[in-house]
Amino acid sequence: MVQEFQSPIRVYKHPFELIMAAYEKRFPTCPMVPVFVDSEVLSESQSHDGATRVTERRCTIDIDAPRLLKRIAGVDYLYFIQKNTLNRRDRTLQIEIHNETFSNRVIARERCKYTVHPEKEDWTCFEQTASLDVTSFFGFESMAEKIAMKQYSNSIEKGKEIIQFHLTELAKEGITHVPRWDSPASTQTVPGNHSRDSLSDEDRLKVTPSPDDKLDADYIRRYLGNLMPLQESCLIRLRQWLQETYKGKIPKDQHVLRFLAANDFNLDKARELLCQSLTWRKQHQVDFLLDSWQRPQLLQGYYSGDWHHHDKDGRPLYILRLGQMDTKGLMRALTEEVLLRQVVAINEEGLRRCEENTAAFGRPISSWTCLVDLEGLNMRHLWRPGLKALLRIIEAVEANYPETLGRLLMLRAPRVFPVLWTLVSPLINENTRKKFLVYAANDYWGPGGLVDYVDRKFIPDFLGGDCVCDIPEGGTVPKSLYRTTEELDSEDSQLLTDLLYKSASIFKGVPHEIFIEIIEDSSIITWDFDVIKGDVLFNIYHSKRAPKRDTAGANGFPSLGTVSSPLLDKSWVLGQDYSTVESALTCTEGESVQGSHVARWPGYYILQWRFPSSLSPSSSSLPSVDDMLASLQVSPHKCKIMYYTEVLASQDIRGSLTSLASNHSGFSQLSSSTTFSIQSQGSSTVSRSAPAAQALL
Repeated sequence: MVQEFQSPIRVYKHPFELIMAAYEKRFPTCPMVPVFVDSEVLSESQSHDGATRVTERRCTIDIDAPRLLKRIAGVDYLYFIQKNTLNRRDRTLQIEIHNETFSNRVIARERCKYTVHPEKEDWTCFEQTASLDVTSFFGFESMAEKIAMKQYSNSIEKGKEIIQFHLTELAKEGITHVPRWDSPASTQTVPGNHSRDSLSDEDRLKVTPSPDDKLDADYIRRYLGNLMPLQESCLIRLRQWLQETYKGKIPKDQHVLRFLAANDFNLDKARELLCQSLTWRKQHQVDFLLDSWQRPQLLQGYYSGDWHHHDKDGRPLYILRLGQMDTKGLMRALTEEVLLRQVVAINEEGLRRCEENTAAFGRPISSWTCLVDLEGLNMRHLWRPGLKALLRIIEAVEANYPETLGRLLMLRAPRVFPVLWTLVSPLINENTRKKFLVYAANDYWGPGGLVDYVDRKFIPDFLGGDCVCDIPEGGTVPKSLYRTTEELDSEDSQLLTDLLYKSASIFKGVPHEIFIEIIEDSSIITWDFDVIKGDVLFNIYHSKRAPKRDTAGANGFPSLGTVSSPLLDKSWVLGQDYSTVESALTCTEGESVQGSHVARWPGYYILQWRFPSSLSPSSSSLPSVDDMLASLQVSPHKCKIMYYTEVLASQDIRGSLTSLASNHSGFSQLSSSTTFSIQSQGSSTVSRSAPAAQALL
């Protein structure tokens, strides 16, 4: 496979003739490049008028390679042939280099060019390209490629330094100006052979290629950052490929660089993903989004996030009060497409702000900082349909805006946060996860805290800072704004079907129960249910032994058709055969309840929903079948729920982050080396959509 390299244009703010005088001083050897041992002139010729000179040299190179490899190859030095064509009239120097050693195994070619700057004739431009094809090399093909790429990088980095060094040496010798070449027949005008000085500005532009499709090294350093030579090469080649083959709008250099950086400068992979992203941008008309997007009134009132000044590195700062935002309500009231466009608009605005800050701060700024306030975060944010939609939005952002997040600060993380993180983190890129910093309670004011990243004058007042922040506080979205079932699109409807959520009818005296076996302690049982009709009392029980079952019905109860069969044995006594592990929770019609329970002991857990007027949880036994059938006949009224449950294994929690169980865990960075620990006793977190409801801890 042929490896190709392309350097950016390097600009010397000196005339071409002076640069040529400095260039010639690097021969026959150059102490600044130790691997350049020697060179000898093989041939030299000149045109009759002296305008063109062609010099061919053999250069001796001591490649920095392992001694064993040199012994296997049977050489101490490598020889390259260099052909220089200097055209004094056009003020150009063309350099062609190819390897003489191992030419039947390795084909290495390099082309360099010195030209006059197209706009400033007293400046000189230099650019360099190279290619490498290792067909065979004693079984060390990969090592040979790495050595060649290292050599190319070194030559790029040293090139400008060498020229500057010899310019200084010439100045010490009193040489600061070299006159331009003057043709012996300069007093005569030859048709079609005008000197550069005789051309008008308009004609000069016609004969000089425009460099608009090439990147300047100084431009890269100023606006894109300090890139390694091979990284510069990948950027230039991908940009050139887009200009030659892509018919749509070409993305800006900063955006192209993000795709390369996100894929470790794998050119082929970055090109594939960038093309997919460009197609996505066309489909969604993203290039016109900032001018055309008008946020729905609902988002303006209940979406609690906005841009807010910048951090200490000059990155744009985005603040999201996630804990105050009713994510479930927004998902029920708006379509996923609307929320996606909202997130895309935020990212597009972030790109624009990065460009503005780059100009304002005089250094490359290609990413932003996101500050997330988690106070108020609860199990309501784990509403499964909404969470799945959120993950799809995250995937879209990861695919189309790589390397745009510089840092994510999560403040005031509650105990429920590890559960949310466990569900969301698998779909977040590993490089992105390393940028997450989590603080519990008020630990963000300590060493290594928020003030290390954001100037206090820009920290919002609701976090204890000095800056008045007018970001909406969010709040509960009124159910009157929810979409009806008929308004839900097919994708949303599927999320609410039995594929994910189950429905259950609960009659008076006949509870609905779910049986869950926990093998490993510290597993987390999560639930999410909506009370569609009536009022419900919710309980969780634990038993060391499994409820009995038979073909006639659970625990000997006959089948009641659509009515759930109880799982707890009627002979069991509360406090002896089974125990209550959570306080009973009364839920009214229209409520949405989310919660979690950390299972302290292995065994069998039963989640139970029943009529509030049913048997008290302190009773020693459950009603008989006859009592329940009689109750059905007397009271045909029922309540209805729609529910979802899930068990998170303890190993999925451990390794995610430092324990936040006490809300005073201190500063921690998410990484594979940190651990998550649970308190040694069972604990739960429950959230409710009713405004007056309090979280149960």
